[in-house]
Amino acid sequence: MSSRPPPRQMPRGAQERGWRLAGMAVALIVLAPILAIVAVASGAAEGVWPHLVAYVLPEAIRQTAILVAGVGILVVTMGTGLAWLVVAYDFPGRRLLEWALLLPLAMPTYIVAYAYLDILHPVGPVQSLLRAALGITSPRDLGFPDVRSMGGCILLLSFVLYPYVYASVRATFLVQAGGVVEASHSLGAGRFRTFLSIAVPLARPAIVAGTTLALLETLNDIGASEFLGVRTLTVSIYTTWINRGSLAGAAQIALFMLAVVMTLVVVERIARRHADYADAEPGRLKPKRLQGWAAVTATVMAALPVLVGFLIPVLHLCNEAYRRLRFAGFSHNLVDAIRNTASLAVVATVVTLVLATAIIVALRLAAQRGPREVRRVGMLARLASLGYAVPGTVLAIGLMVPLATIDNAIDAALRASLGLSTGLIFSGTVFALIYAYAMRFLALAIGGMEAGLAKMPLTLDDAARTLGAYSGGLIRRIHLPLLWPAMASAAILIFVDCMKELPATLLLRPLDFETLATQLYAEASRGTYEDGAVAALLIVLVGFLPVVGLARLSRHGFVRPRRSSSRRGSGTDSEIDGDLTAGPQPGF
Repeated sequence: MSSRPPPRQMPRGAQERGWRLAGMAVALIVLAPILAIVAVASGAAEGVWPHLVAYVLPEAIRQTAILVAGVGILVVTMGTGLAWLVVAYDFPGRRLLEWALLLPLAMPTYIVAYAYLDILHPVGPVQSLLRAALGITSPRDLGFPDVRSMGGCILLLSFVLYPYVYASVRATFLVQAGGVVEASHSLGAGRFRTFLSIAVPLARPAIVAGTTLALLETLNDIGASEFLGVRTLTVSIYTTWINRGSLAGAAQIALFMLAVVMTLVVVERIARRHADYADAEPGRLKPKRLQGWAAVTATVMAALPVLVGFLIPVLHLCNEAYRRLRFAGFSHNLVDAIRNTASLAVVATVVTLVLATAIIVALRLAAQRGPREVRRVGMLARLASLGYAVPGTVLAIGLMVPLATIDNAIDAALRASLGLSTGLIFSGTVFALIYAYAMRFLALAIGGMEAGLAKMPLTLDDAARTLGAYSGGLIRRIHLPLLWPAMASAAILIFVDCMKELPATLLLRPLDFETLATQLYAEASRGTYEDGAVAALLIVLVGFLPVVGLARLSRHGFVRPRRSSSRRGSGTDSEIDGDLTAGPQPGF
């Protein structure tokens, strides 16, 4: 009886080159639309750019700058102040509110704008109650501030996006050395002075990181800005392409916006370049017990963002959805939208995880060859993560050209050889949406899996190799099983973000193909708020899942910033800087 010979193994060097080439292919997939934007913008007709400079860009830049500045100031103030409030003080409801302050993360900005447009409408519940109380009959006589304004947009976006700053800054305050703050107190500094002089400077990297994510979300927003009458660069890209039919003009605005986004990312990196955190933790800051009016004021201040950013819009959506379902039940369009959204999100999540795995495995194998190889492959990971920083409208513009080029080439080849016309295979199909989702959220998968990889010492790989395991066996039997929790966490975040994504979906979806986000956008555009409430509520309920997980981890103090590391056990030379939440986050 003869035993089977052992399977032939590909040489180790060939395996590593194969994974490195796969990582390069993933990075190229991400870079292709960005390079296409440059090509389309540079090849536009001569009269396009002067027209944009004269009539489109000045107002779009002005409104975008005001919006970004206003949101930036408010999210820094709210996020940092609330983080210090729940860490440094003890007041009624503190334990509940410290995680409830994360709930607005479950609310897409366009849904909050959609809800408040109905709540604050002249014939909506708020103004109707005020008129009844004041004895006013005509809506025109009340003089209520219009939510469709720059101020309304800044306020609503800030109440949704402040948790990016709150989560990261609170994590920093929790892990700061309590002795430093206590030493400040012993020298006569009060809590407020300690906050400004000690706590805020120590939390500066977390503030910068959280604010950058909030501002990137602001730049990516299209629904809330358009609903509230603010013509940002993103809205200008959409209207230039869809309403005016100028792809070249949209590409030039997209290129300008891409430059703005990259500048923001570079500034964030420079601001955190020399930042570090102390490893020592002699003791945490003991919260000061508040009494009387001070305790009531603290509770109200902490509860207000939760009410405005989550509870009020959710309760309004529940009421409107109940009225819609009671009157007409689930519509066939809504059922189709749910099916389309879920199937798209599942496929895009799987594709994104597969692409991220190629990058992560290449990083792991490169770690065996030393820091130089790690830096080289690590650059691929950074390039593959760029999609998260690129707004959805910009990605959509960049995808149209290469996909259309491929479609035309296939069609021409088959016409010449077989006399057949294939039409659109990639552009204007579900494939384009999956491509855009994978590019947009690949950084989430890379960030989560890289964080999980950092917990595996390289000595584990060395031991496996001494037992005869090569790259394939290592990946299948050791790396993937140990990475499973990180992959599952990343998959949840990617799935939820795919369900919420609006800008790229609006521009790339096939004809008569609706998701929950696009159906909500259409209902809001028509003013039929009850019909869109069910779709909005479903998106919020799904988005609630990762926030609950984040809140549970945050409650136990597991949300904490970490430093870059090049130690052998880390698995990479350059970790993603700053865990802004308990889940995976992009690193640029």
